[in-house]
Amino acid sequence: MTDDRIAALFDIDGTLVDSNYLHVAAWQHAFETLGEDVEAWRVHRAIGQDSSLLISSLVGDKEESWVERATDLHATNYTALAPRLRAFDGTRRLLRTLSDRGVVVVLATSASPEELDILLRVIDADDAIDATTNAEDVDAAKPKPDIVEVAVERAGVDASRAVFIGDSVWDMEAAERAGVSPFGVLSGGVAESLLTEAGARIVFENPADLLARLDEIDLFR
Repeated sequence: MTDDRIAALFDIDGTLVDSNYLHVAAWQHAFETLGEDVEAWRVHRAIGQDSSLLISSLVGDKEESWVERATDLHATNYTALAPRLRAFDGTRRLLRTLSDRGVVVVLATSASPEELDILLRVIDADDAIDATTNAEDVDAAKPKPDIVEVAVERAGVDASRAVFIGDSVWDMEAAERAGVSPFGVLSGGVAESLLTEAGARIVFENPADLLARLDEIDLFR
């Protein structure tokens, strides 16, 4: 059953938390360990999509054991870099402002449960978050719409009553496929033109800019 409230669904990495370039370093080191030299700009361009797609797009098709090893190495490398994580300016204020307005706030990520726990500690706004998703909720991550659909279900609203805010073209594509209006932020390092071409209705600089311009999103007026 759905109600007439509205929901804000957020990607986390690169959207609420400054983590994308740590993921780049973690993946690049993982590939190097396994004998693959992948330039950082190519890794960055692939960040935000399902890890198996990310790997195949960067190093081609590999045996399942190789993919699992790369994924495990990335997780280990990323955990080591976790002390450098920080929430973007305005993240907490944005989430709490939306919650105070009665908006259902869902963090729609396909990060592992362990990574999600780290990110939630960095965000430090549990009182403003109604629900979360993680990698165990779906078989395939973005750009497939599955994680966004789970987030909509957990918000308890119709897709037409939700918006999705993310930093990657994969976020925009997943939201469109789920019937949710996508909005972009530049904080993940992806160009505005690419986000717009992928479906973003409006592109904001970062969470602080989104907070200052909330009324530009029709549902939040």
